[in-house]
Amino acid sequence: MSYMDRSKIKIKQSFIDHFSQLTDYDAFIKASLEYLRRSVRINTLKIDIKTCKKRLEKLGWKLTPVPWCKEGFWVEHKTGRRDIGNTIEHALGYIYVQEAASMIPPVVLGVKKGEKVLDMCASPGSKASQLSQYLDNTGVLVANDYKGMRLAPLGLNMQRVGSVNNALTVMHGQWFKDMEFDKVLVDAPCSGTGTIAKSLKTLDIWNPHMIDKLARQQKKLLLAGWKVLKKGGTLVYSTCSVEPQENEGVVSWLLGEVDDAKVEEIKLDIKQGEAITSYGDETYSDEVKNCLRLWPQDNMTEGFFVAKLKKA
Repeated sequence: MSYMDRSKIKIKQSFIDHFSQLTDYDAFIKASLEYLRRSVRINTLKIDIKTCKKRLEKLGWKLTPVPWCKEGFWVEHKTGRRDIGNTIEHALGYIYVQEAASMIPPVVLGVKKGEKVLDMCASPGSKASQLSQYLDNTGVLVANDYKGMRLAPLGLNMQRVGSVNNALTVMHGQWFKDMEFDKVLVDAPCSGTGTIAKSLKTLDIWNPHMIDKLARQQKKLLLAGWKVLKKGGTLVYSTCSVEPQENEGVVSWLLGEVDDAKVEEIKLDIKQGEAITSYGDETYSDEVKNCLRLWPQDNMTEGFFVAKLKKA
């Protein structure tokens, strides 16, 4: 459904009022109701970028580089088809169909070969497989999720891309303890207000109480991830939400809970919105200005939030 059909969608007045305070609402809802551009990440565990591009181009796919991820490409077909997930290249694990903004957290985490890495909320595996790719199948990647049924797609995707350095675990993320990791990714469950383009039901279920409940859960996950991060290590916290309570609010809360966290600036070739430094009665830490806030209208991608935290 395109923006021209938006009159058919009923949007709560409270939703309109809320986001009108945070951004250009008309630009936000227009971008949120457009089809997302298809994008893929070439999996260098199985094939090099040049060879994979040639294979896809022979099939009629045009690849346009994603500026912030060297393995990422927007794809469009000369016939207009969008089902790149039906190609043999996808079945063989040469590519992973992944939204362009979703590629950012593993890039920012900056894992190195041989490291011990935790992906706390890993299913269905887009970021976990990307981390395994960057580790080049060295070290160990603990890919966790909280429900056994969520491990099915995670396990299948990790197998398809040729990841052999992963250990899949099932537990609530806040239960992690007595472990130590070089790098931690907390891509937290969220309201998904940055992904309305692919899930219109978000407009129906959105309410302030839901946001507050999610923020409490996100704080528990972030603190648990911080506790198992070794000194000098890096943690990336991310969501596909554009709500300040789930993003800057959660990061600012952690800074008030621990005394060894520093928010590092994220430098990427990407257009971004300004960090939100206060919301309602709360004023957030000035350090949240170093976080990456993406509105859907900034790059015509999903809305996303990414924070890079260093442990002193």
